[in-house]
Amino acid sequence: MTTIAPPPPTEDVVDAETSAGAPTDDRTRRQTRWLTALFLAPTVIGLTLFTLVPIVASLLLAFFRWDIISDPEFVGLDNFTSLASDPTLRIAFGNTLLFVVVAVALQLAVALVLAVAVMSRMPGWLRSVFRSAFFFPLILSASSVSIVMAYLFNQDFGLVNRTLNSLGIASVPWLTSDWAAPIVVVLVYVWQNFGFSFLLFLGGLAAIPRDVYEAAAIDGATGWRQFRQITLPLLSPTMLVASVMAIIAALQIFDQPYVLTRGGPGDSTRTVVMVIYENAFQQLQFGRASAIGVVLTVLIMAVTALQFRLSRRFVFYS
Repeated sequence: MTTIAPPPPTEDVVDAETSAGAPTDDRTRRQTRWLTALFLAPTVIGLTLFTLVPIVASLLLAFFRWDIISDPEFVGLDNFTSLASDPTLRIAFGNTLLFVVVAVALQLAVALVLAVAVMSRMPGWLRSVFRSAFFFPLILSASSVSIVMAYLFNQDFGLVNRTLNSLGIASVPWLTSDWAAPIVVVLVYVWQNFGFSFLLFLGGLAAIPRDVYEAAAIDGATGWRQFRQITLPLLSPTMLVASVMAIIAALQIFDQPYVLTRGGPGDSTRTVVMVIYENAFQQLQFGRASAIGVVLTVLIMAVTALQFRLSRRFVFYS
């Protein structure tokens, strides 16, 4: 039986169908745009009010002298030039930089060692337990963790000194001596923050192909040699991300030293952000505090740029 195909639509019919569908398509696009804007609005408004506006206000305020009570007074670069002659600020910058070097190195080392240990021949359920346990301190409030640690390291009734006394070791003034207080601050900070680097390293290790290790094993490379020649090079992009984020966070440390030692004894644990807080909310020198914040921001940007610059030598992308 022969079928007769319908005749092709004429140009008038095609134009009519196209013109009939065009308004619907335009209406759909407009609805999509409005829906997209509606979902993005909370984030955009939040970033504008709580990030962009404070940044611009801090930059402008750094050129003024203002104590909230009186009107702002334009002083130009006086807030910046006075920073060089402030001994407390110099000590705070030195403490912060030393803290970054020690704490970040310890944080990355602990996170890497634990990540390698968890990824090496461990049941999946046990791996999940360790992943949750190591990440748990990160979701706690830094202030609450520091309060608990202050009790643990208390010289008179702290659990740490009681344990030392049971072993015949004299009590250590953990929070009141120049040499011990920075150690406590570093340990508390690393304990609470290494979990994030740990998860990053777990993801980086999971992304390394297993056949690379199998080929290396066939060639006789095992243990430390595999770690040095395979794991570290292939994990270097993850290490770059982890180190950048760890350094940025460590340069802004405030909660742990403020709660544990209030920056003491003396100025041994005083950090740059603590000086910003003291200038702004204790001495009401908001212009000076903003100037210190600008300097710290420039330092963070410079350190981050240096890291990416140096990464060209040690980061390998497979």
